[in-house]
Amino acid sequence: QVQVVESGGGLVQAGESLKLSCLASGRALNRCFMGWFRQAPGKERDLVAAISWSGSSVAYTEFVKGRFTISRDNAKNTVYLQMNSLKPEDTAVYLCAAGSGGTLPTMYPYWGQGTQVTVSS
Repeated sequence: QVQVVESGGGLVQAGESLKLSCLASGRALNRCFMGWFRQAPGKERDLVAAISWSGSSVAYTEFVKGRFTISRDNAKNTVYLQMNSLKPEDTAVYLCAAGSGGTLPTMYPYWGQGTQVTVSS
């Protein structure tokens, strides 16, 4: 079992930055990929970025490349998502998940409750 808890969402203006945090715990943690997904109202849940627990493997979806950075601090069991140059279309609930990796939500059995990110124009 793995537990994850997100924090750091909020309301910002377009062009500003936010940093999300995901605190993870559990015995299988060092075998998990950690992913940040987002889901806007009426839309599917999409992968934003993913990182292996060792940090050796990192992936981003095209719409955030160059703006978002995923990182982790193993000493704190925490994964971060630094979001820069935010756009109104980035508005969504952002969810942290743990699993075997890949782009599909079904590959991540462990989910947090999500944190709301709202970007005003």
